[in-house]
Amino acid sequence: MYLKIDGGLFKYDFIDYHGILCIPVYADAKEIRRRYLKIARRLHPDSSVVEKTSHRDRDTANMLLSKLVNPAYEKLSVERNRVEYILVLSQIGKRLAQESTEIELKTKAAKELVIAPNIDVSYKIALAKIAEIQFAELQQTTQFIAQISELNLVYLMRCAGKLTVTTPVVKLAIHSSTLPPPQEEDSVVEQYLRRAQTLIKNKQFVTAKVELQEALKLEPKNSRAHSFMAILYMRQSQLKMARIHFDNALKLDPKDPIALECKPKVDQILASQSGTSQVKKSAYSGEPQPDKSGNGGLFGGLFGGKKK
Repeated sequence: MYLKIDGGLFKYDFIDYHGILCIPVYADAKEIRRRYLKIARRLHPDSSVVEKTSHRDRDTANMLLSKLVNPAYEKLSVERNRVEYILVLSQIGKRLAQESTEIELKTKAAKELVIAPNIDVSYKIALAKIAEIQFAELQQTTQFIAQISELNLVYLMRCAGKLTVTTPVVKLAIHSSTLPPPQEEDSVVEQYLRRAQTLIKNKQFVTAKVELQEALKLEPKNSRAHSFMAILYMRQSQLKMARIHFDNALKLDPKDPIALECKPKVDQILASQSGTSQVKKSAYSGEPQPDKSGNGGLFGGLFGGKKK
């Protein structure tokens, strides 16, 4: 079996590791590992499924596992590599969204995703359907990967800009000059903020910071982006940085609800720490010493973080 994939992002000489594993481009480490283990169990030479197949399918399973699945997991399982890879993905989406050239779509699922009202839900459902059958017929697996990659391509482009169908279910193109103003839920910045919020919740702070930095590059005066960045720093017990971003948020929007609720708590903790360091004495010299205990305990008590 020749493992050539020529659909979706693969058409642009880009290896779509998310497409190989059939996971969303925003999948976290746990989801990536869970999906990889499920595929590896299915394709392993000792699995009951592979043992019952023909010699040709056994060779195909081994090739898929060693040449596609394992390299994809190795790339996405390391957080630093995954962050860099996702940045490249987002840039590809932006570039394609800004170009005026037409992009041909081959699959019905991708064409439907172009006009789906709720992009995130429709994208997730479409991937889940293919995941169930991706490795059912091994000779067709590369075709399924191409379909998945086409879904990833549409999702990335919709995150970066609007898509319009130019001919009935055949092609799509970007026409930025004729598009209506984007709705707030579909704006690029809102996409960044929504992903960052989920990543912060899942404690994927490095990736969340990348998303928020991208949002602030596009809209430096977005108060919510500053508040989310402050929350990120709070979750990492970097309260001074959190206060800076809360201050920025309130300068931009004095009614920002997140900053109004959380900044007083940050100020209270920092004031408490400052007072503690003033009265702390050295056991040897009797001189005041700075408090080096960190923010973990106080932060954990107020905001639910894990005490150190």
